[in-house]
Amino acid sequence: MFSIPGQAAVKMTPAAVKQIAKLMDRDGRHGLRIGVKKGGCAGMEYTMDYVDTPDPMDEVVEQDGARVMIAPMAQMFLFGTEIDYEVSLLESGFKFKNPNVVDACGCGESIKFDESLSTKA
Repeated sequence: MFSIPGQAAVKMTPAAVKQIAKLMDRDGRHGLRIGVKKGGCAGMEYTMDYVDTPDPMDEVVEQDGARVMIAPMAQMFLFGTEIDYEVSLLESGFKFKNPNVVDACGCGESIKFDESLSTKA
């Protein structure tokens, strides 16, 4: 939908690939669906859900055994994003390095996108 030929809509770091593949294998899932929803103090939040059957409108990105599907309404917001998986003493989880984000809340759980993206929908 919003892709550039020969370029994946999102990229995954080796740590993210390893974690996503591990989750897929552990739970026998087809992959993870990534999306965005309204919420949080900055206005939007990322979502991740297990997928058993991909939606025909999903943008599918496969990398070294890991598979993510980008929900149709989220594609324009996530294009160009790098997905990482970080582990620290206090927490572990997926991190999104998204060039479309113009602001984020202090806790890092919600984001605000460039408003020109929502006018393209």
